[in-house]
Amino acid sequence: MPPSEAAGCPVAAPRSGPAARPRAIIFDVDGTLAETEELHRLAFNGAFREFGLDWDWSPDLYRRLLKVTGGKERLAHYIAAHTPSRGAEMLERVAELHAAKTARYTALVETGPTVLRPGIARLIREARAEGVAVALATTTSPENVAALLRAAGREVEKAVGVIAAGDMVARKKPAPDVYHLALRMLELEAEECLAVEDSAAGVAAARAAGLPVLVTCSSYTDPGPLEGTLCALSDLGEADAPCRRIGGSAAADGPMVTLATIRRWMAAA
Repeated sequence: MPPSEAAGCPVAAPRSGPAARPRAIIFDVDGTLAETEELHRLAFNGAFREFGLDWDWSPDLYRRLLKVTGGKERLAHYIAAHTPSRGAEMLERVAELHAAKTARYTALVETGPTVLRPGIARLIREARAEGVAVALATTTSPENVAALLRAAGREVEKAVGVIAAGDMVARKKPAPDVYHLALRMLELEAEECLAVEDSAAGVAAARAAGLPVLVTCSSYTDPGPLEGTLCALSDLGEADAPCRRIGGSAAADGPMVTLATIRRWMAAA
């Protein structure tokens, strides 16, 4: 049984022609499902205090550090590039420091008002109703994903049938490994799916795996060059809060992204 069926999320029956696509929508998590990067930043700083470190990641610094994907990798990069006090010691304890950060992040998500970005819950509901599988492809840890899905509510949590996370593959984004894993778990081909991303690394990973990409720009990340993407938008939009087109090959046609919108874009591409 495919993973998405086991999780209660139906998989579309095989069909032919452009109208059959997408058979799955694969979402990035941080910055795409929700604006969680500020919570990650606060969790890192809290972990630093817990370990008696005088490190402090400001919003501007964290925005730059986000170009390095993966929390443990980000910590190692910061130590190498900024040579903070006790850096050599903490380089040997990166996994321990990151675990403390993860515990703080999940607590922040579970106790705070985490809100999905505009249009996310609506599109997931529409996908589930039409038999389109919903998957996640992320560099964040499974614990972080689980916490966010619980905070998002049972409807969204139940709809996600496949989770491919960074620690499950050899290389993190911008390498395509996590998307290759998601496709294997879905038992689908790249051209049958749509990736939704917010960062340059994520866009590069999805395109390297052969997926068409929809970009929803977030407050912390830069999506990079938009050539070759279907469309880049401020968000997925709602009927009473229209999305704004930023770039990409397709025009935003309507106030929000629906499955019908996506099918038109994919057919044209």
